Formats: sequence, structure tokens, C-alpha cells
Amino acid sequence: MIKVVIIGAGNVATHLYHCFREATDLDVVQVFNRNKDHLDFVKEPEKRVTDLSEIAEADLYLIAIKDEAIQDLAGKLKLKKGIVVHTSGSQDMQTLAGFDNYGVFYPLQTFSITKAVNFKEIPICLEANSEENLEFLKKTAALVSDKIFEVNSEQRRALHVSAVFVNNFSNHLFALAEDYCKQNQLPFEILRPLIKETVSKIETLDPYSAQTGPALRNDHKTIAAHLEMLDEDRKKIYTILTESIQNFHGKKL
Repeated sequence: MIKVVIIGAGNVATHLYHCFREATDLDVVQVFNRNKDHLDFVKEPEKRVTDLSEIAEADLYLIAIKDEAIQDLAGKLKLKKGIVVHTSGSQDMQTLAGFDNYGVFYPLQTFSITKAVNFKEIPICLEANSEENLEFLKKTAALVSDKIFEVNSEQRRALHVSAVFVNNFSNHLFALAEDYCKQNQLPFEILRPLIKETVSKIETLDPYSAQTGPALRNDHKTIAAHLEMLDEDRKKIYTILTESIQNFHGKKL
């Protein structure tokens, strides 16, 4: 049985707790957060910890907190054994170099506390300061996911940037479209099948080949008509994305 301490109480920490709690051969012995009110998701009250000095011995310590707080917290952790990892996509593994055994356990997914996810389908990107520690992390990750990748810190940062494009930026575009629909008394529901098909299509086509639309067709008339309909902020975004598509595909404005 692998004993785990989770440090944090945000979206990632909450999902890791529920996932690890249900996994075979994993035992979440404690969950730490300075504010006890944030630990209500931990079903066993005795496992809620608010003082770093009370953290128990474990095989794995998962730091799942804001990126800017990792280094400071790591400096305050006094551990006798176990591997310490963070779950950040953008922080270097060496942030934890003060420990003898350390690494990264990065589940690449968007997490919301109210939305359940299937961890078996979530890619987990691993890095460690030794082959032995890497093998331990692979063994642990395999208990919760079928998609395990060895990724170094530089690659992980590039992956994190890519994730911002496909998730955060695309979701912002969905939000802008929903708001624009509301302004025109249209239900956003009409666009949901299009969104689903757009995502589904890249299961069989690469995104470059899946591109469609007026920018790709170099349809000046439609582009001009769209720009006339938009406010200044959306007009800027529309123009930037149109130019990006055309430059990427070798088209001329």
C-alpha cells in the first residue's frame, strides 16, 4: 500500500484526493491546508491537517497548490522519507531540489470541483531526480491512469503553453460567442453540436487539415461583413485570428 499525503485543497488537490481514495493500493493518509474550512471535501475528519508540523510520514507527498506558493511551502516541509512532487505544468522540477527524492506528477486536464473526471483517461506527465524515483512514480500513476508520459521540465512548460491554447483560449472564445448570442437573442445551445464536431474531428484529422472557414477560403466579403457586426474588442480578436489562420496556411489577406 502506497501512503500518500496531499498538500492543497484546490481543484487539482480535490480531484486527486477522490481519485486516490478510490484506487487500489493507494492510501491517502492526510490532506493539508492551512484553512480547515477548505478541507470539507475530505470525508475522514481525522485526515484533515492544518499544521505542517503534524504531517505524517508517507511514501509520496503531492504538492497541489498555486505555482507561486510551491517554493515557499517546500522550504517549510521537514520530511524524513518519501518522494515529494508538485503537480504544476509550468514550474521546474528543481523547485523541489531541497529534498533528497523529488519529481513532478502533472495530470494534464482542466479541473473544476463540481465536474467529475475520469482519471483513467487523463495523461499524467512524470519527471523525477532519479530512475528509481521515476519508476516509483510510474507505478503510482499506473494505479489511477492508463496514459503515462515521461516529460522533462522544458517539455512540460511547452505542453502547458499548448494546453492554454487548446483549453483556456478556446473556452474564452466559447464565452465570447455565448455572450454575443445573448446580445442577439440567440440560444448558445445552437452552437453546441458545432463545438462537439470541431473537437471530435481532430480525433481522426490533424488540426491543420481540419481547419475550415472564411479565413482559410480567403473570403474577403464574408470577413468584412463579420467585422462590421462586431464591437472593437471582438473585432481585434477576429482580425488577429483571421490573420493567424491565413499566415499559418500560407494565405494572403
